[in-house]
Amino acid sequence: MRIQADTERCVGAGMCALTAPDLFDQSDEDGTVVLLPDGPRGPDADAAAREAVERCPSGALTLTDRPS
Repeated sequence: MRIQADTERCVGAGMCALTAPDLFDQSDEDGTVVLLPDGPRGPDADAAAREAVERCPSGALTLTDRPS
């Protein structure tokens, strides 16, 4: 699974970082989403990523089936 983040669409709500702090952070400059490159892999991480995508109020996060 591959996570994609559209920082132009992100409103900095932080739901991603609150939901999956091992996968996401927020920029110190403007609060937009930051993907953590060394985040965990596996079923638990995939479930956390899906939940973060569902909770994102701006729809800035998407998932694809392609490996990262």
